[in-house]
Amino acid sequence: MTSDRFLTLLTDFGDRDVYVGVMKGAIAQIEPQLNVIDLTHRIPPQNLLAARFALLNAYPYFPMNTVHVAVVDPGVGGSRRGIAIQLQNGYVVCPDNGLYSGILDFAIAAVELTNTQYWRVPNPSNTFHGRDIFAPVGAHLSTGIPLEKLGQRIDLESLVRLDLPVIEINQAQITGYIQYIDHFGNLITNIPGALVEGKSWQIIIKNIEINSGRTYSEVNQGKAVTLIGSHGWIEIAVNSGSAAKQFQLTWEDTVQLTIND
Repeated sequence: MTSDRFLTLLTDFGDRDVYVGVMKGAIAQIEPQLNVIDLTHRIPPQNLLAARFALLNAYPYFPMNTVHVAVVDPGVGGSRRGIAIQLQNGYVVCPDNGLYSGILDFAIAAVELTNTQYWRVPNPSNTFHGRDIFAPVGAHLSTGIPLEKLGQRIDLESLVRLDLPVIEINQAQITGYIQYIDHFGNLITNIPGALVEGKSWQIIIKNIEINSGRTYSEVNQGKAVTLIGSHGWIEIAVNSGSAAKQFQLTWEDTVQLTIND
C-alpha cells in the first residue's frame, strides 16, 4: 500500500551519475512505500541562489508534513552544520548554507543533525552527506520521527542566510536583480509582479527597451518581452529563444524597470 507521506529531492547532482538513485535507495531502505518526488537535480553546480529559488517556488504546492531534502552543498565534509527545519506545513533537511532562505519566514524550529542513530552510518562519507545523512534523516522524519529526536535544538537566528540584494523603488523606477534562470533561458527577477499588476512597463538592457506583455507569443520569434511569470515575479523572455544568451546576463545582475504613467 502506498504511503500518504511525501518527500521531495532537490540537488545539483544532475542525471548522469548514480547519486540521485543511491539517495533514493537509502530512503527506500527506511520507508519503501514513501512517495518520493524529484523537484529537480539540475541546479547548476554549487549554485545556492538557484536552489533557494527552486525550493521557494516548490514549497507551497505540497501537502502538510511534506519533507523536502535539499542538497546543494559546496561545504560538504567541512564545518557547516547539517540541519532540519520545521516549517508551517512541512520540513526541510539540508546543509546550513542558506539555500532555505526563501522559506525561512515559515520556520518554526530547527535542529542540528547530531543524532547518528538516524544517519545511514555513524561515520558518513566526507563527500556524500546526501546519501549518508540528509536522505536517511528525511526518510525518518517522513515516518513520523519527531524533530527533537534528530539532534540538538538550535536558534533560528543562528541559521545562515544568503546575503541577497533587495529591490529599490524610486517613484516610477524599480531596480532589481536576476534571481533565477530557468531551462528556457528566461531571466527571472526579484521584482514582484504585484508591483506592476494592471500597468505597463519597460526594462532596458544594454540599450534595448523591452516592453511588457502578458504572454510570450505577443512578440515575434526572437524578440524579447517582459511579463509576470507563473511564479509571480517579473521575468524577461525571448519568444522561442533564450534571454540569458541573447542579453548575456546571469545571476545577481541588475535590471531596471520603469513603470509607465
